[in-house]
Amino acid sequence: MHATVGLHALRVSKATVLVCTGSQASGCVNDNGASSVIVGHPLDTVKTRLQAGKGYKNTLHCVLTIYRKETVSGFFKGLSFPLASITVYNSVVFGFFSNTQRLISKYRYGDGRHPSGMLDLTVASMLTGLVSVGLGAPVDLVKIRLQMQTQPLLAENFHLAGSGNGSGSMPVAVQLQSQPTYRGPLHCISSTLQTEGLAGLYRGAGAMVLRDVPGYTLYFIPYALLCNWFSPEGSASPHPCSIWLAGGLAGSISWVTATPADVVKSRLQADAMHQRKYKGILHCITHSYKTEGIHVFFRGATVNAIRGFPMSATMFLTYELSLKFFRSL
Repeated sequence: MHATVGLHALRVSKATVLVCTGSQASGCVNDNGASSVIVGHPLDTVKTRLQAGKGYKNTLHCVLTIYRKETVSGFFKGLSFPLASITVYNSVVFGFFSNTQRLISKYRYGDGRHPSGMLDLTVASMLTGLVSVGLGAPVDLVKIRLQMQTQPLLAENFHLAGSGNGSGSMPVAVQLQSQPTYRGPLHCISSTLQTEGLAGLYRGAGAMVLRDVPGYTLYFIPYALLCNWFSPEGSASPHPCSIWLAGGLAGSISWVTATPADVVKSRLQADAMHQRKYKGILHCITHSYKTEGIHVFFRGATVNAIRGFPMSATMFLTYELSLKFFRSL
């Protein structure tokens, strides 16, 4: 496919979901992705601390605590690795989505350029969510562990020598202020490989599948439906304002509905080997529910909704305008 026209559009009625496969369009996607990562990272840090951290009463208290103890730089911990990998991630994910829906159209209709229906979009979205975990899981794990470095270590079975019932020690619950374990993303990767092996980098991947497979579906389909709803009858394409609003709402819907699985994923990935607390997904779910109640699975939902709107609105608007620009060449 020629780079100058390397764009593939998925049409669902009036709505267009753009997937970039050419070098020029891919550059637009990646530049916008990098900007979204930078803008959204402070709220991502707040979300991660709320979900996997201790001692935060609410979102505002979390924001103020981070600022008072770590200044503005605390909100940008763990940024470098997601920022460095977003180009590869977007290229693979959106390229896979494009090729998948093209293959589905060729299989079902005999023509890869045939407009895809809602079922086609659903299948392509779910498969893309599954594939994205292969790249995204290690990135998320490193990001989360760097974001959580200043969190206190809760040692529930710490043995305090010289105390207790004459046996010389007794288990007590204490809180130890942990020192930074990782000097940066590369040190985090190497330390994880040394202590946990390759599987350690994919800790929480199962929960990420539970988040991203339905999450991608609830990202593209609401966007297509909302674009159709916001666009007046007879219009050839959605208005930029309709695209912006539909994209933002789709992002918020996707992230809010994914919050329970996101909580489990964050807790598993923050659970380092030397302070391992959860045995797996089911143990994390049951333990979190028993100790903190059902509301624990909705921690960070408000932050996800707020963060998801501008990031997704900007992303979809950029995609649509890029598509219109390259088609005019």
